[in-house]
Amino acid sequence: MLNVPLLVGIVLSCGLAFFAQEFVCATTESGSMTEDEASSLGEEFGIVVGPVDEEIQRELKLQRPQGVAVFEVIGNSRADDAGIKVRSVVKEIDKQEIRNMADFGRALKKAMTGCNFTVGTYEPAEPGEPVSWGVNFHFVGCKRD
Repeated sequence: MLNVPLLVGIVLSCGLAFFAQEFVCATTESGSMTEDEASSLGEEFGIVVGPVDEEIQRELKLQRPQGVAVFEVIGNSRADDAGIKVRSVVKEIDKQEIRNMADFGRALKKAMTGCNFTVGTYEPAEPGEPVSWGVNFHFVGCKRD
């Protein structure tokens, strides 16, 4: 018989996968990812990124210093084709929340194994435009020659 409190703990702590009455933690949150690895993946995608610090948080009026800041967009890249902008903050990739560089690296690595995915960003308003609250979604398609 299953121990219900134990089952609830497993579900809450690690994402549940059930097979042949065995519980296995999903690997979406696990797996190490260094900032350097995440940065390299960002460049492969077409953006130079770094963690959101307190200065960026103040400039973009973010509630928390979370996400990944875009410092440069590499021309003629998948990121450029998708319309990702300098000074934006990556907040999600393919519905995966991005809180830090490790989240960014893991989500981007997974997304780039496929062809199409989405990137959600906060972008600064242009001078004279009202500040918009919400995420801008960018469709990233296959890179074709």
